[in-house]
Amino acid sequence: MDDEAEICALVGSHFEAMKWGNESAPDWDRFRADFLEGAILVGAARPAVARSLDAFIDRMETVARKNLHAFEEHTRGMQILRFGNVAVVLAMSELLENGEDVNHDISGYLLVKSDGNWSIAAHAWDQAGADKPVPEELR
Repeated sequence: MDDEAEICALVGSHFEAMKWGNESAPDWDRFRADFLEGAILVGAARPAVARSLDAFIDRMETVARKNLHAFEEHTRGMQILRFGNVAVVLAMSELLENGEDVNHDISGYLLVKSDGNWSIAAHAWDQAGADKPVPEELR
């Protein structure tokens, strides 16, 4: 696979490990495998807070899974800018919450290639909505 295909595969399947429902639980080990050690995550809430991967997973387990009985997130579109071993990706995801509520967000990823593999060094996102529609180029 070339670099662009590897990046598409990494970002495209990144959230598949994070889904849960009555019959399934997230696979946090698989989710962790996408990240570079020491990676930071910055959610949509403001003021912005940088969290470690473990802090993000803990928040998902203690807050999100208690409020959401089912959750899926799937990457639907992306743009990649790459130079050598560094890439920046904007990606649109579709979220399905409790089996019926559909929402969208836009993620920004900073990726690095090391030892032949691409990893996420940082991930930040914001929710799309009427005031911030999904850009056409990410649909």
